[in-house]
Amino acid sequence: MYSSSNHSNGYHPHHQHEDNPFGQTHSHSKDRVRRYTRGGATSTNSRSRDFRDSHGHAGPTSSSALRVSDQHQKPATDFDMAYFHSYAHVGIHEEMIKDRVRTETYRMAIMQHQSAIAGKVVVDVGCGTGILSIFCAQAGAKRVYAVDASEIALQANEVVKANNLSDTVIVLHGRVEDVEIDEEVDVIISEWMGYMLLYESMLGSVITARDRWLKPGGLILPSNATLYMAPVTHSDRYSESIDFWRNVYGIDMSAMLPLAKQCAFEEPCVETITGENVLTWPHVVKHVDCYTITIHELESVTTRYKFKSMMRAPLHGFAFWFDVEFSGPAVSPSNNHTLSLLVDNNPIDGSQRKKRANPNEALVLSTAPEDPPTHWQQTMIYFYDPIEVEQDQLIEGSVTLSQSKENARFMNIHLEYASGGRAFVKESVMR
Repeated sequence: MYSSSNHSNGYHPHHQHEDNPFGQTHSHSKDRVRRYTRGGATSTNSRSRDFRDSHGHAGPTSSSALRVSDQHQKPATDFDMAYFHSYAHVGIHEEMIKDRVRTETYRMAIMQHQSAIAGKVVVDVGCGTGILSIFCAQAGAKRVYAVDASEIALQANEVVKANNLSDTVIVLHGRVEDVEIDEEVDVIISEWMGYMLLYESMLGSVITARDRWLKPGGLILPSNATLYMAPVTHSDRYSESIDFWRNVYGIDMSAMLPLAKQCAFEEPCVETITGENVLTWPHVVKHVDCYTITIHELESVTTRYKFKSMMRAPLHGFAFWFDVEFSGPAVSPSNNHTLSLLVDNNPIDGSQRKKRANPNEALVLSTAPEDPPTHWQQTMIYFYDPIEVEQDQLIEGSVTLSQSKENARFMNIHLEYASGGRAFVKESVMR
């Protein structure tokens, strides 16, 4: 189910499309997520996940421990082929493994749940180089199925052999939808999160693994995830990318401004901000319970938000980030209604914060601006022109995130926002 401009639970002001300098209302011009550095925004696919949801091709292997899937429920698309092919490059895995917040949190979570892993059967969905599978083997797992359709599975198998774990870790080169595992499993582990949490739709492969193999009462790591959004001010970023053109070595280059705005802000940007950029408490866009969520729920997510600015500042756009928790099924909220009772403590301020009965029970991996940075950074949706807001001024609207019809790994973003008597719509595609 894909979103349109008519949403049953959206915000419907009399609005205009945000002024695109070239009169366009959609962002379809680029092929990759934009990552911003001080040198400027660059295109990157460094977070296209290690396959996880597409059809893999077998390569030569020197060990029978590597099993290749030759049964396919449905053929891979060209997008799928390009997606998992990109994960054969070592640089992507190097970036993820060097993210110490990410990697060490996963290792701590495995050790925290060692009693549920030792002597048990584990599936690692999208194993990449196999590092999480090896962590599970080190924690005493009886058997670990490491599944990946990218060619990186060949290297993962060699890594397993080099660490004398071939009797415990079985590398399966193929899609989760296609590989065969002839037993139920006790644990599913996966690092499935993309930019803005849901980008790349890899969670669907975790759901498939859960429904195919997980025993009743089994463990899923991480167990749940929450996507947040908040309005932000970022004058330095705007000045660097836009105001620069007003005076270039004494030359008036303001004619470049419309193109500069389009190139800098037409699509979502992946970059790092700080808590000082955030104007309010965050709003929960979506809570994901990995024990109960369905693939259908991921097709389109809509939320209505209402913020009250904590300061006078230019509003430059919205930031999105997420956290994930590593807990058992008994600790996870059972549905979104339960979560709303936990977090909806002050919706008019946008201050939906997840409350935990005992914070020590759940290990959390956070990508929030106030927490140590990760390779996910934050995802920014900038306006072409900032809106001046006063302290306590309301900022309200809705956002819909939906899988693209062109490619389910792409994300369509439909953002409606209003403040100070003006209303706008911004639509973009995260590719």
